[in-house]
Amino acid sequence: MRTIGLARATTKEIARAAHCSEAALYKHFAGKEEIFVHVLRERLPRLNPLLDELNAGPSTGGVEQNLTEIAQHAARFYERSFPIVASLYAEPKLLHRHDEAMRKLGAGPAKPVEALAGYLRAEREAGRIHADADPDAAASLLLGACNQRAILLSIGSGAGAPQPLEEFAANLVRTLLAGIAQH
Repeated sequence: MRTIGLARATTKEIARAAHCSEAALYKHFAGKEEIFVHVLRERLPRLNPLLDELNAGPSTGGVEQNLTEIAQHAARFYERSFPIVASLYAEPKLLHRHDEAMRKLGAGPAKPVEALAGYLRAEREAGRIHADADPDAAASLLLGACNQRAILLSIGSGAGAPQPLEEFAANLVRTLLAGIAQH
């Protein structure tokens, strides 16, 4: 999936890479989309578990620290997953089928945004971000910037070396918090 993308990877090729038969693959997974979800959960940097932890209860870190950690994980996650999913956008029918399958599996690109927005709502209720801040917009801004970074890194866009991840995440969060944090 990482080398030729999800759209072009067949279950036969996936089985060959996993050193098993295609029939054995189907004993464990309903199809390629389910394999993809497992790859995201088990092989890529953990984003959803981190968001789940933050939504489970009071966090030990401050808002800036938590969002910086999320930005770092999200940037790594999108950087590693972009080569897998990019090929889907070239085939609208496949993209639609993939989206439908992901929703049935309770997964998809909206899930991290929803989870981060939930965390930001809790921080807003606790009075740590502005009462009029829009958690959905803030979550979309942070994760969208991380995704955009992954796209630019994948095509080698920009002059010189990319900004180090830690610096990118810290600057992104400071800029976001300038608009939503309580002062």
